[in-house]
Amino acid sequence: MSMSQPIALRGAPGSPYTRKMLAVLRYRRIPYRFLVGLWAQNAGLPAPKVDLLPTFYFDADDGLEAVVDSTPIIRRLEEDAMGRSVIPDDTALAFLDYLLEDYADEWLTKAMFHYRWWYEPDIELAGEILPRWRDLTASAAVIEPRAQTVRDRQIGRLYVVGSNDVTAPVIEASYRRFLQRFDEHIGNGPFLFGTRPAAADFGLFGQLTQLAAFDPTPAKLTADAAPRVLAWVQTVDDLSGLEPREDDWTPRDSLPATLQELLAEVGRTYVPVMLANAQAIDTGAEQVETEVDGQPWLQRPFPYQAKCLQWVRQEYARLDGDDRECVDTTLAGTGCEALF
Repeated sequence: MSMSQPIALRGAPGSPYTRKMLAVLRYRRIPYRFLVGLWAQNAGLPAPKVDLLPTFYFDADDGLEAVVDSTPIIRRLEEDAMGRSVIPDDTALAFLDYLLEDYADEWLTKAMFHYRWWYEPDIELAGEILPRWRDLTASAAVIEPRAQTVRDRQIGRLYVVGSNDVTAPVIEASYRRFLQRFDEHIGNGPFLFGTRPAAADFGLFGQLTQLAAFDPTPAKLTADAAPRVLAWVQTVDDLSGLEPREDDWTPRDSLPATLQELLAEVGRTYVPVMLANAQAIDTGAEQVETEVDGQPWLQRPFPYQAKCLQWVRQEYARLDGDDRECVDTTLAGTGCEALF
């Protein structure tokens, strides 16, 4: 792929994965064309196999290839564009980065989707704004039925992330703990692995663009409980002016305790649900049933997250020697070791 031509991507401001990837492109100074709403509809671009946001359009032998899934796209861009990498050069840190990115993409998104479609002020705001991104000139009369359609469809999909009467307290308690632990870790960073951002930073950022800066219920919670997190989100939105150096990555023997505390939150929530989901998929069960932090968790199985667990385990299997020992030592006692 030629970096001399902007990469086209289709997305939406309310998509945390779109915001994740836009921030990556800005930080890495990769030129892009962002297609949203009617601009995307009129671009004449190929459809992806699975219609997800963002969709990237890469050069291919027969024209353009539509590609989705932010984690592999980040790694593809690492190969296509040199410099300003978001993958730590230390293999052990790169694995921890991969794990935390998956936590952001697959667990923190539960809080994002839950808050948006659980509380009435959030439902009302999202219904009013989301359809307007597709058509900025539409009148209120045109938007009204579209807004109700969006609300009905998304509320009806809360089961996908496991948001229900049983799990709501678990999700919200987890988000509050995450805010506290991430706020503390920023003070040692300001990024997860030092003074330059990694892929996992952008994964967290994507979800927080909605939780901390759009949806009113979690935004107020974030501003009140962790104002530094809100400031972090506003800063990470555009890191094109940051000049990273190789020694900006934290050495593996100097990882702060706050990182292990954050990993302990991953082990407390993400790990038991990912394991139970994979077991449900393997056995053909109709429900995922487990406990998270001593409370019941119940949701429908999610096949994609079973694949995510396989990919995390594949990354772990590639570790050997000192790298495996470093990862094992870092994860010991966090609960994350149960994944392997």
